[in-house]
Amino acid sequence: MSGQIVVGVDGSATATAALEWAADDAARKGATLKIVCVREPWAGDFPFHTAPGLSDALREHCDEVLAAAAARARRRAPGIDITTDQVIGAVVERLKSESETADTLVLGSRGSGGFAGLVLGSVGMGVAGHAAGPVVIVRQAAQSVHGEIAVGYDGSAHGEAALEYAFEQARLRDARLHVVHAWQTPAFASRAVTYADLLQETFESESRMARQRLVLWRDKHPDVSVKESVLCGHPVPALTDASRTADLVVVGSRGLGNLGSALLGSVSHGLLHRAHCPVAVVRPRKELH
Repeated sequence: MSGQIVVGVDGSATATAALEWAADDAARKGATLKIVCVREPWAGDFPFHTAPGLSDALREHCDEVLAAAAARARRRAPGIDITTDQVIGAVVERLKSESETADTLVLGSRGSGGFAGLVLGSVGMGVAGHAAGPVVIVRQAAQSVHGEIAVGYDGSAHGEAALEYAFEQARLRDARLHVVHAWQTPAFASRAVTYADLLQETFESESRMARQRLVLWRDKHPDVSVKESVLCGHPVPALTDASRTADLVVVGSRGLGNLGSALLGSVSHGLLHRAHCPVAVVRPRKELH
C-alpha cells in the first residue's frame, strides 16, 4: 500500500485520541501521517446562495484544527512525516475515498457534532462498513498499555483479513496476540436437550478446525506469541471481555454468520458500541464494493 496512515480530525476530544493513536501507528510502521479535516459545503459555497464570511470562517476554522493537530502529532511522535489536507464534501464519502489509498483510516468514535449519549457516531458507523481497508475507531486515549492484541476469528475471508492485520499489529508492538473463536449454538439449542451430545461434538469439531487453521498463521509469524480462546457463545460478549485487557481488538467487517449484503456485520457493529479499547474493523481490499 501507500505507507500512509490517514486520520480524520474535527477538534473533538475523540478525534484527538484518534490522532494520537494514528501518530503512534505511523511511527511504528515508518509511515506518513496524513491529517484530514472534512468541511461539508454550506449554502454559501454554491452560486446564488450568499452567506457573507461564513465559508471563510469555516475554512479558517479547519485550518486551525489541522495546524493544532499537526503540532500535537509532532510532539507525540517526533520525526514522522506529516501532511495535512482540508477537503470539501460529505464527510462519510470523503473519508471512504481517503481509505482507498491509506494503509489504515483512523477516526474518533464520535465527533463534535455527535450526541452525548451515542457511543459511536454516524460518521464512524458509516465509514466502518464501507471503507476499502482497515478502519480503527478510537473512543478515548489509552490509560495503560496491556501488551496484547485481541482478534475475532471465524475462518471467513473477513476473519482472515482481520487476523493478518492483528498479527502485524502484535509484531510491531512486540505484543501477545489473543485469538478468540466463539462458536454460537443454533437458536433451537436451548430446547434441544436430546441434541446435547450432537451439539457438544459439533463444538469440539469447530474447536479442532479453528486450531488447525491457526497452525499456518503461527508458522507464518513465529515471532508472535499467540494465545487461543475457543468457546461456545456469542462473539460480541467474548470479544468485549477480551477488550478489557487488550490495546486493540480486531474484527472483520462481517463474518460467516452475516448476510452477504450487510456491509457491517452484527459482531463488528456490536463490538464498536461495547469495546473497552480501540477497535479495528478490517475488510479484504480485493472485495468489490
